[in-house]
Amino acid sequence: MCFLPLAPAQPGSKVSIFSGLRSLIPGKAEGKGGVDEASQKRRSESQLWERMTTLIHRGRRADVGKNADKRLEGEDDDSKDRNLDEEESGDSKDIRLTLMEEVLLLGLKDKEGYTSFWNDCISSGLRGGILIELALRGRIQLESLTMRKKRLLDRKVLLKSDTPTGDVLLDETLKHIKATEPAETVQSWIELLTGETWNPFKLQYQLRNVRERIAKNLVEKGILTTEKQNFLLFDMTTHPVTNTTEKQRLLKKLQESVLDRWVNDPHRMDRRTLALLVLAHSSDVLENVFTPLADDKYDTAMNRSKDLLDLDPDVEATKASATEMIWAVLAAFNKA
Repeated sequence: MCFLPLAPAQPGSKVSIFSGLRSLIPGKAEGKGGVDEASQKRRSESQLWERMTTLIHRGRRADVGKNADKRLEGEDDDSKDRNLDEEESGDSKDIRLTLMEEVLLLGLKDKEGYTSFWNDCISSGLRGGILIELALRGRIQLESLTMRKKRLLDRKVLLKSDTPTGDVLLDETLKHIKATEPAETVQSWIELLTGETWNPFKLQYQLRNVRERIAKNLVEKGILTTEKQNFLLFDMTTHPVTNTTEKQRLLKKLQESVLDRWVNDPHRMDRRTLALLVLAHSSDVLENVFTPLADDKYDTAMNRSKDLLDLDPDVEATKASATEMIWAVLAAFNKA
């Protein structure tokens, strides 16, 4: 250890031995104390300012990061919704049709532009399609299965989300379901939407001009056109098919689902394809799908469709990955 020599104190001086030590401390030297103290003060203020600036920048970066995360989360949700819509609407490259539009397209005569005069099932079939479409889009669902309500026909239709779909018919039905207390069953809703009810207070739930409104949607999508035809005593608006490619694609999809792509298990089928088979059968237009086939393929397609539609809806609805609304609509038409 090294000791520095201290200057001897002058006689009569009151300076102690510590004055020598004080002279060795930086900034405390005699004659420089004021300057060094001011310099140190400025240095401290500068360091404090730098620290405050750093904290402010960090806070701003944190806020920007949080906002970016929120934007990314919102974009992810929108992306999921878009992906779900594309998944539920089939191939995104094709024209995206609702189940109601597909059923009507299957029932229309290509050149004449109208459905068979003898078909009195398509109206209720289109209403069933509205319920299934809303369920596939996550807007409605059946109430939970209980010991007292095991059958699909006993369970009420509940609102899951009132977010508009952008389709007038779907949103109108969604509004009715939201405003109805107590809730109704699937079969009751099909009857109410069709107008087949004896309760005058519930006639307000009837959807009017459904076929014409769906046809106009198909006209806007470039699949149908609008013409006027004279039938002896009255004029009738018809909608001949102009985009036969889209209709052929639809026919081919259903034909392949029971022929080349037959899986013999409804729960492994595409949900929209299964729903369309159920609705085509309920609307009495399924035979239109298989008529162009050769005799052997026609028989195979009809037999497989019959086997599929003869399944017990209450049993199938309890299986994993089942869409209850599809089977509930089938159960309602089977009872009718």
